[in-house]
Amino acid sequence: MKRVLLLMTSRTYRAGAFLDAARALGVDVVVGSERPQALAFAHPPGHLTLDFARPERAADAVAAFARRRPIDAVVAVDDDGVVLAALAAERLGLRHASAAAVRASRDKHAMRERLAAQGVDAHWFVRFGADADPEAAARRVRYPCVLKPTSLSASRGVIRADDPRGFTAAFRRTAAIAEAARASELDRGGGRWILVEEFLPGAEVAVEAVLTRGRLRVLAVFDKPDPLDGPFFEETIYVTPSRHVASALAEIAGAAARAARALGLDHGPLHAELKWDGRRAAVVEIAPRSIGGLCSRALRFSDGASLESMLLRHALGDPLDGVEREAQASGVMMLPIPMAGRLAAVHGLDDARRVAHVEDVRITIPIGDKLVPLPEGSRYLGFVFARAETAAPVEAALRAAHGALRFEIEAEQEPPGERAVP
Repeated sequence: MKRVLLLMTSRTYRAGAFLDAARALGVDVVVGSERPQALAFAHPPGHLTLDFARPERAADAVAAFARRRPIDAVVAVDDDGVVLAALAAERLGLRHASAAAVRASRDKHAMRERLAAQGVDAHWFVRFGADADPEAAARRVRYPCVLKPTSLSASRGVIRADDPRGFTAAFRRTAAIAEAARASELDRGGGRWILVEEFLPGAEVAVEAVLTRGRLRVLAVFDKPDPLDGPFFEETIYVTPSRHVASALAEIAGAAARAARALGLDHGPLHAELKWDGRRAAVVEIAPRSIGGLCSRALRFSDGASLESMLLRHALGDPLDGVEREAQASGVMMLPIPMAGRLAAVHGLDDARRVAHVEDVRITIPIGDKLVPLPEGSRYLGFVFARAETAAPVEAALRAAHGALRFEIEAEQEPPGERAVP
């Protein structure tokens, strides 16, 4: 029986989907996580505790484990594990994108430098230290522009600025978000740098693909029908297949392939975010992993196989020839957090689930949990899934289900010692 190491932190949404896919494929699984698993004592060979913040040391631990129990593939479930996966694969001699390429894709500034050096993207960018003078920095950039921490994901800390005054406020806020995250993030150095880059107009799309020895195979292209123009960049609706014309989709896929090649990514999953302005496709982000959160549930392939099943088969060297996405249109809506506070109640779930074409509504934040909206936050209230014959009714169903939901949020009380003195 083949064995795969799944790298996942305790905060992932995707553990169940990957474990289910492995079970369906008859694959033995070792779970590598930053914390001991609750049931690890019952099956020690199936669990490995790793320090994701020190990937070199963790990769050595994987290699030592593999000497006792050989591993046939290493798969990172989310962003947190992609560097460790690449290093572990190198230690084990497994086919994978190089650690150097993966590290470059994780650093937004390094990514931009590599893309520019290869002539893939021409738009301007500059990097500042998080402790730089915002007013001086504001005089060095062009407008409109976008500020983002170099290593955070899920649109966290990403803010648009249209003038020097807005830039100064955005810089201070982005720097504070990056610094607050630095101590708790697995990438410890990311809070020290802010990338400022040209704002790209156009419609945003997401490309889900796999790379096999440098050849890109597109599994799905998602439209994002809600404009992502700022000042924050909260993603909501993804719908596939894309409604862009074939020539546009060819340009989009070509841009994703060129970006992967420029970064040195040649094997494994690829998730790319691009802007299409009607003439050309420009890369917003590119990552050596699959789509995040529960969004992969919007994708089904031949015989009803999941995206996770496709990724495990690919990692184990199985050919994906003949595998196609289902004929139906599908989509997912990530439910945005409307305000800060604590989630007190969710109303209208039954009504939302009864909307035509809606398959499921999942609330993923427990009642009583603290809610932090973007740009400081990185979570969504939940996910809505829909399927129909074409993309238009899928989008309409997602919007109708969202409209049926009402979230009761309690504003948090200030601690007594911090209240202003009258």
